[in-house]
Amino acid sequence: MSEDAAASGSAAALLRLRTLQKRLQAAGDLPIQPSGTLVRVRGLILEAQGLDISLGTRCVITGEGHRHVAAEVVGFNGPHVQLIASGDMQGLAPGARVAPIPGDLRIPAGMELCGRVLDGNGKPLDSHGPLHASAFTTLNSAPINPLERTLVRQPLDVGVRAINALFTVGRGARMGLFAGSGVGKSVLLGMMARNTTADVIVVGLIGERGREVKEFIEDILGKEGMRRAIVVAAPADAPALTRIRGARLATALAEYFRDEGKHVLLLMDSLTRYALALREVALAAGEPPAARGFPPSVFARLPALVERAGNGLEGGGSITAFYTILMEGDDQQDPVADNTRAILDGHIVLSRRLAEQGHFPAIDLQSSISRVMPNLVDPEQLRRAYKLKELQSRYTSQQDLIAVGAYTPGSDPSLDLAVQAHAGIRAFLRQDMREAVNLSTSEAMLINLMTPYLPAPLAA
Repeated sequence: MSEDAAASGSAAALLRLRTLQKRLQAAGDLPIQPSGTLVRVRGLILEAQGLDISLGTRCVITGEGHRHVAAEVVGFNGPHVQLIASGDMQGLAPGARVAPIPGDLRIPAGMELCGRVLDGNGKPLDSHGPLHASAFTTLNSAPINPLERTLVRQPLDVGVRAINALFTVGRGARMGLFAGSGVGKSVLLGMMARNTTADVIVVGLIGERGREVKEFIEDILGKEGMRRAIVVAAPADAPALTRIRGARLATALAEYFRDEGKHVLLLMDSLTRYALALREVALAAGEPPAARGFPPSVFARLPALVERAGNGLEGGGSITAFYTILMEGDDQQDPVADNTRAILDGHIVLSRRLAEQGHFPAIDLQSSISRVMPNLVDPEQLRRAYKLKELQSRYTSQQDLIAVGAYTPGSDPSLDLAVQAHAGIRAFLRQDMREAVNLSTSEAMLINLMTPYLPAPLAA
């Protein structure tokens, strides 16, 4: 080769290098990501070869007619990468191009999102046009050192008399709402969303029926609730990956507002559907089932999601979270219910028996507890709350005898008190879904109700 030809080749190579550098700069200095090819589809799992990428990497698969399907890496099988699609897989064929998407998924955030409805991928589901967000966040966040979190010491008004007075919720607490189907859990969530004193409300509707999404927004939340609410909806017909991402997205939005110093109410309906989506993905990836078909990884990822809620650093904001947990056949020993009960700061159990009697909210006093309440209220309120539970429990235990006329007044002084107080307690516990009762009113009503049945406190 002549010297002129060598010089010409070097100049051409240098020109190509400079052109490539300019393209990289125009693309945001992103590194070149090699693409692979689709080689196998097994149930929900897609397998690709020719990729050297990490777990959790997002990819795009190009199918027939240049149709793009989003997917995420969930495992490995020898040299093959295992992915799960977050969309319809129709049209994918062997040899389809699989290209990694560098960087984390950017989620729009900011107060501009209040009143909007997003899908599990952060795209608008409503008809209000594109999102105009002032900030962005990501699905993944670094956990807060538990020793740096603010303690749960301030009560949060949720507008529900029974919860405010008997199961007081603190800012930054994580509460579970345990219920079977059709006992009013969605209505109770809507009452809290409309009546709470939180600055921002984030609602995650995960795995619910599509019809219920619109009903929850229009009939239960209403215009009043939507003014300061952001709804993330990943209904039952969404792919498992989208349902998982929807729960993480709702949590990420709540974290963003908490880090901005705001007090957030996070309502997730339901944590069980999130666990079912995790099970679907884990089983498809080949993980063996353990408790009632749930692989062990599900019970590792549940606390990882729940622990992201709570108080932030000293002087910052808070996330008070309510997670609904569906109990199959009203069984409190359901694996998901049993696991989540141990990682939450309290649980409110809804009773089917009360719901069938038209008693709403159908809160089962004996099965419910707020572990943070003793740190939030004075000893006198705690004493009255315990007395109300005692009287209601005593009445319930003898309810059948009372109903058939076998109870004789005067034979049992404690039961006499319970019978005397029952009508007032029942009225106190019931509340119309459109009624709001604040913290101070709830406490005053509890004082008026329980004072006749309690001895006067000892003088200091």
